[in-house]
Amino acid sequence: MASIRLERLSKRYGPVRAVHDLSLLIRDGELLVLLGPSGCGKSSTLKMVAGVEPPSAGEIFFDDGPVTALAPGARNVAMVFEDYALYPRMTAAENIAFPLRIRRLAAADIASRVRRIAAMLRIEGLLDQDVQRLSGGQQQRVAIGRALVREPRLLLLDEPLSHLDAELKAELRAELKRLQKDTGVTTIMVTHDQVEAMAMADRIAVMHQGRLHQVAPPDTLYRRPATAFVGGFVGEPPMNQVAARLEANEGPVLRLGAHALRLPGERTAALAAGPDGRVTFGIRPEAIVIDRAPMPEALDGTVLLRELRGDRETLRVRAGDVVLTVETSAGFQARPGERVSLRIDPQTGHFFDPASGESLAVLEAAA
Repeated sequence: MASIRLERLSKRYGPVRAVHDLSLLIRDGELLVLLGPSGCGKSSTLKMVAGVEPPSAGEIFFDDGPVTALAPGARNVAMVFEDYALYPRMTAAENIAFPLRIRRLAAADIASRVRRIAAMLRIEGLLDQDVQRLSGGQQQRVAIGRALVREPRLLLLDEPLSHLDAELKAELRAELKRLQKDTGVTTIMVTHDQVEAMAMADRIAVMHQGRLHQVAPPDTLYRRPATAFVGGFVGEPPMNQVAARLEANEGPVLRLGAHALRLPGERTAALAAGPDGRVTFGIRPEAIVIDRAPMPEALDGTVLLRELRGDRETLRVRAGDVVLTVETSAGFQARPGERVSLRIDPQTGHFFDPASGESLAVLEAAA
């Protein structure tokens, strides 16, 4: 096992800078997820850690030892790809055993390791089967087994669940997390799926346009996003983000279009708003209270769209010149065109600099 340290790591492909000056520590035994949209630099980072691609600048350390100049084979890193990359003319057992045969281990040792890994992955009954006859989830288990049987210092997972259907994804998410904790192997996983990341990670490193925006446990990312991008990318439905203004009338006021919301002065004194008090105000859909009856200090709105999500429903509501996403129980049963009342508590919201996107402050309800 190993801790991994990236120091000012950068990667260029010609004029394109895929990774910008990335510094990151992955702790020994941790499952860290690199999360972000396509093209954010997460896969390039993974390939540099694996040694598949050299960095354009910066250093990579395993347990404080530099590995930037080492070939992939000298790093003792195992990688699992999204397309499984199994040998089609081999059985499941032969695929898992292949890295050990390359190392010329004794047959008895190979058989013992394969059985142990198969038991951890719960695929003992599949070892003699041709991998081409296995389901996608079974093939991915075999691919993970082939990686783990080597007893690597570091396990790298590149979108390992992307080809699976929803039910298999949920099942294998839990299996992968259990397996990683049982083995204790330091793991870096790449995904664009924030649900996957939130479910599996000890910590998540959110990347966008080659830059690291925030690294934190899932709950912290959700409750205290460091940038507007993190706030919008982490969470489903996404956070509402609207142009707003902080004003000091008889007391601090947050103005959303034509609507003015009173703010507790002691909680907003530290806000460093942009020019003319301009901010981006973020509010989670589930933090907005909706009712058919008028509420004090509420916004009057009209339902534009209703989307049913099992026991929840997501509504798009227009309140003057502001359009907001609201999440409520499915029993609310709003209809497009219906008039509703929305109450927003600014203490549950987030303030971001409109130019840089960085968080100005996070106002949380007392808990």
